[in-house]
Amino acid sequence: MVLAMTRAFPGAPVLTSLFDPAGTFPEFAAIDVRPSVLNRMGLLRRHHRLAIPLLAPMFSSTKADADVVICSSSGWAHGVSTAGRKVVYCYSPARWLYQTDRYLGARGDNRAGSNTIQRLTVGALRRPLERWDAAAARSASRYVAVSTSVARSIRDLYGIEAEVLPPPPALDGSGPQEPVPGLEPGFWLCVSRLLPYKNVDAIARAVAGLPGERLVVIGSGPERARLEALAGPSTTFLSGIADTQLSWCYANCKALVAASYEDYGLTPLEAAAFGRPSVTLRFGGYLDTVVEGSTGVHFDEPTPSAVSAALGELAEASWDATILREQAGVFAENRFAARLREIVADEARTT
Repeated sequence: MVLAMTRAFPGAPVLTSLFDPAGTFPEFAAIDVRPSVLNRMGLLRRHHRLAIPLLAPMFSSTKADADVVICSSSGWAHGVSTAGRKVVYCYSPARWLYQTDRYLGARGDNRAGSNTIQRLTVGALRRPLERWDAAAARSASRYVAVSTSVARSIRDLYGIEAEVLPPPPALDGSGPQEPVPGLEPGFWLCVSRLLPYKNVDAIARAVAGLPGERLVVIGSGPERARLEALAGPSTTFLSGIADTQLSWCYANCKALVAASYEDYGLTPLEAAAFGRPSVTLRFGGYLDTVVEGSTGVHFDEPTPSAVSAALGELAEASWDATILREQAGVFAENRFAARLREIVADEARTT
């Protein structure tokens, strides 16, 4: 998403807390990225959640010298200091603060072992972090939300009305494709980070219980070993693949499957750009990006039985690739960039 913003405003610098060039998109090499002093600590670059106690003061002490600053924020960047106008583009009010169990794993959840220190840190600092977060939100000139669900959360938490401006999908269906060795078309596809709240285990169990069906999971994360152990031979795990191979997977799958608690449903739009429907949890951002019965099917809870039933429902229906691609086009980058530039111009006129 930050890349789309830099294309909307060429030459604008990007101020960030941590930056690992080798672990992010190569396009950032051509962008003026200015990381904080925390970036000198390699451990924090590799394990960003360990920086939780340091990020609020770091952003508060960061000065952004511009008439209008866009804060691309999921919990920290909106605290940056500026003498100009501040537009907060909000992916979600801080999930690590307001949805701690879902984001870091509940206490006693065996899946969350490596997040114990972070969870305890948030618990100890909750009150001061909530005060800091509320003050940072009040410092904004305007809030923009990625989805209707996020706009509702912003209203409930801060009393701020936010415009909804969905971000564009990274893949548009028109680029080159490269087959993934060993894969045959006709699989179910899950594109997700491997974290507890993504509920990839429910998808893997559902597909494992369907004779002859195959699942491809694209993503990395601390859940991988556990997921590989439970998924069985019907599931193939991939990570670090090229966009050309990801495009091939979207184009050659039966459908995308997503069971995570997402504030914005991005992957169904990428699937739709390739003419493929989606099976998604009836939650959050998926309600904005998946039109039930037209571009996909929803299920009500992230359980193997609910996922399995939804897979069967989708397989029995027919799907119009033209309608799917039109749905993805509604969220195209040119529309996003045009509206974001209008918002910035409007704020600049008030300085």
